[in-house]
Amino acid sequence: MVACLERTEENAEFHQIVDFLTTSSIHYALTVSPTIYASYIEQFWNTANSQTVNDVKQIHATVDGKTVVISESSVRSDLHFNDEDGITCLTNTAIFENLALMGYESDSDKLTFQKALFSPQWKYLIHTILHCLSSKSTSWNEFSTNIASAVICLATGQKFNFSKLIFDGMLRNLDTNTKKFLMYPRFLQLFLNNQISLTEPFNDTYETPKHTKKVFTNMKRKGKDFSGRVSLLFAPPVVGGEGSGQPSEPQPPSSTTQPIIEEQIPIIELSSP
Repeated sequence: MVACLERTEENAEFHQIVDFLTTSSIHYALTVSPTIYASYIEQFWNTANSQTVNDVKQIHATVDGKTVVISESSVRSDLHFNDEDGITCLTNTAIFENLALMGYESDSDKLTFQKALFSPQWKYLIHTILHCLSSKSTSWNEFSTNIASAVICLATGQKFNFSKLIFDGMLRNLDTNTKKFLMYPRFLQLFLNNQISLTEPFNDTYETPKHTKKVFTNMKRKGKDFSGRVSLLFAPPVVGGEGSGQPSEPQPPSSTTQPIIEEQIPIIELSSP
């Protein structure tokens, strides 16, 4: 999906998280929306295979008779991520501690987490990452440790490796025994446009789903096991100079940008290799 990060009167309760995502390092990936040609996306997944070249994992495919090569570094470049040295996954301890500070209302030790057990703005953040950046196709109320790590890193100003998250999802899709899920059509069309010259097939465009006003209404609904207690989110993000109309580069947490939560977020541990 495409995230529509616009302030309206109807989503006033979500202005903080909308502003935060607008100034974040993932803003471009959340909102880029090229014209998608379904037949080219199908050609990519029908011909895609993984190869290792000079110790670098790559995906090779043929689209419109031309060779396309995608790697983690090309994902990083095309989606404007600067995350080569970013975190890939936190330790389980760090994940549980930080989700609790975000108001996650569960005492389960399972490594599958429930979106409905967060207050609305946190829930919207998770929802947006799941629908716009992850490789999930079902079970939208659940997320695992990699998405939890991404959310925590965003919330605490840590650099997360979204490029690896996306590329690894594409690699896993190659391993399926059934017909490959037509994953990441927005990103794939962008990758194709940046690598090869394509004709425009007649009547072949794919309408990309977008967040609508309804998503905010859904985020306000209280889950059956959620108490309704609101956990505060972020301080107002720092934006560009007055009148510039452009967001600044994301800044690390400071006395004015760190999350406003009940206590200081602990130092985050990285998982061992």
